Amino acid sequence: MDLTASLSPPVATTRAAAGARAWLPASGLLAGTLITLVGLTWDVEWHDDVGPDTFFTLPHLFLYTGSAIAGLVSLVVVLSTTAAQRAGRPVDEAVGGRAVGVFGRTFAAPVGYLVAGTGGALFLLYGLWDLWWHSLYGFDAVIDSPPHIGLLLSVMVTMVGTVMVFAAARSHRWGVFGTLASVAVLLSFSSVTVLGLSDVDTAVNAVTIGMTFLSVMLILVARGFLGRPGGALGAAVLLGAWQAFSWWFSPWAAHAYAAAVGLPLRDNVDDLASMPALMPMCLVGAALLAELVLWATSRRGSAPRWAGALAGAVAGFVVAGAQPFQDAWLYETGVPAAGQLLATAGVGASFGLLGGYLGWRFGGMLRLLAPAREKETV
Repeated sequence: MDLTASLSPPVATTRAAAGARAWLPASGLLAGTLITLVGLTWDVEWHDDVGPDTFFTLPHLFLYTGSAIAGLVSLVVVLSTTAAQRAGRPVDEAVGGRAVGVFGRTFAAPVGYLVAGTGGALFLLYGLWDLWWHSLYGFDAVIDSPPHIGLLLSVMVTMVGTVMVFAAARSHRWGVFGTLASVAVLLSFSSVTVLGLSDVDTAVNAVTIGMTFLSVMLILVARGFLGRPGGALGAAVLLGAWQAFSWWFSPWAAHAYAAAVGLPLRDNVDDLASMPALMPMCLVGAALLAELVLWATSRRGSAPRWAGALAGAVAGFVVAGAQPFQDAWLYETGVPAAGQLLATAGVGASFGLLGGYLGWRFGGMLRLLAPAREKETV
């Protein structure tokens, strides 16, 4: 079945048929990223509760399988688009966006699938490096080994491509929902990257500020893409749903797998889910405040350009200000002094302002991926 060619536009069923062609590969791409996210959540918990691992473990299998699915889906769409273009058939831009030439126009690749497929190819290269790393050193004791960093970044490239693929089909309800879901998946996955800031010695918690920046930017991407109230809140709600699921799943999976292979748990294991604990629990409230700010600034027409930055600053203040209380509750530590809390919230507001500005602009850019007849003004 041709995944890319569009039929004559007047017939109502044509739109549904074109939507089905676009939905199938997009859903496969999202499924691949979800499987990878499951693998990462499981793997992070394994490193915290059990310890070293080898290359061939079940969490790693999920990571590699998800990326393989995303890469293969992207390859199929690129080949299908290339065949359609060479045969002179029109190519539906709702399938991953406008097709661009690759390798001297040898291939025609929808831009969303090109980005996702590039991430999948990079993952394969870093996966080979990880295999060599394990064969050289044996066990891998930490999550931030050099090949793991490359693997994480390549998966994030694939997830960015997934967001772009769904954004190109924004005229369909599944395209809108898929974009919000893909943004939530990207935010969930990228939360582990803020651990790289753990060794940064600053007056405020760098991990908190990094998570604030990512959270605010991505919920504003969703809001800027949707172009109407609900985008930021929708992405935050979907992230909260995943956070609740993985809070139960990741410790259970790590402990059950350790028992199955006969490995003991660490002595200091608790019920805390490592990766979900990084994600802000107040994000739904922060997203709601951001939505209110954008609604208030656009009551007399379209939102001004600075509205996204203002909404981001408000959301950043809330996320960064609430995170110390979340950490104190989860890790059973004391709440910082009032001055420290205000400093953290203030720095969070500054980075939230930047994240809001960038997210608002990136969201508007996502809207441009849709075919011309579907474009709107942000």
